[in-house]
Amino acid sequence: MTSAVASSGTKTTSTPQENASPEKFRLMLMMALTLVTGVVDAVGYLGLDRVFTGNMTGNVVILAMALAGAANLPTLGPLVALGAFLLGAAAAGFTLQSSPKGWNRRVTLLLTAGCIALTGTAAISLSVEDVGHQSIRVIVAALIAMHMGSQALIARHLGVRDMTTVVITSTITSLAGESLVGKQRPRLLNRRLGAVLAMFAGAAIGVLLLQIHLSVPIGLGIAITAAVTVLGSRRWH
Repeated sequence: MTSAVASSGTKTTSTPQENASPEKFRLMLMMALTLVTGVVDAVGYLGLDRVFTGNMTGNVVILAMALAGAANLPTLGPLVALGAFLLGAAAAGFTLQSSPKGWNRRVTLLLTAGCIALTGTAAISLSVEDVGHQSIRVIVAALIAMHMGSQALIARHLGVRDMTTVVITSTITSLAGESLVGKQRPRLLNRRLGAVLAMFAGAAIGVLLLQIHLSVPIGLGIAITAAVTVLGSRRWH
C-alpha cells in the first residue's frame, strides 16, 4: 500500500477548491492591507495637508512641482514622508533579508510594530489640541509613512501575485494590458480589479471617517492591520 492510500484503503487527495483555499486566504489579507493604504492616504492628503503616506509617487510629483515654482504646494510634509517611507522599507528589508519567503515571526514583529506606530499617531491626534500645526502634521505623516514603507516591503517578501498593497498604477496596467486583452479569455473580475477597488474603498472610507476625527480612520487602519497580523501568523501556512 502506497503512502497515497490511507489505512482505510481510500486515497487521500485534495480537491482543487482545497488547494486554492490558502491562496485565497492570503489574497484577502493583502486586499485588507491595500484597503488600509487607501485609508491612510486619505488621512495624509486631506488631514495632513496634501501628504501621501502610502503612495510615494504622489509625493515625488508634489515635490517636483513645488520646487519648480508651483504655488501653494507643500514641501516639508511630502519630503519627510518620503524619507520616512524609505526608512521603514529599509528597516523591514534589513529585518527580513535572512529569512525565507513567506510569513514568519519577523513579519509578525514588523506588522506589530506598525500597529504600535499607528497607535502612536492616533494618540497624538487625540491628545494634541492643534493637530493642524505643521510640526504635528509632519510627525503624524512620518510615523504613518514609515509603517507603510515597512508594509510595502513585507508585501514583496510575502510574494502574493499582483498584491503590492501600496502601488496601483502597475496593477491597473496589468489589468488593462493583460487581463482584458491577453491571449487567454479576457477577465475583468480578478485580483487586479480587486486591488484597485480595495484602494478606492479605503480612500472613500477614510474621507468619511475624517469627518468624525483624524484618529478614527487611523483607528480603522490599526484594527485591520492587527487582524491581518493575527490571522496571518496563525493561518498563512
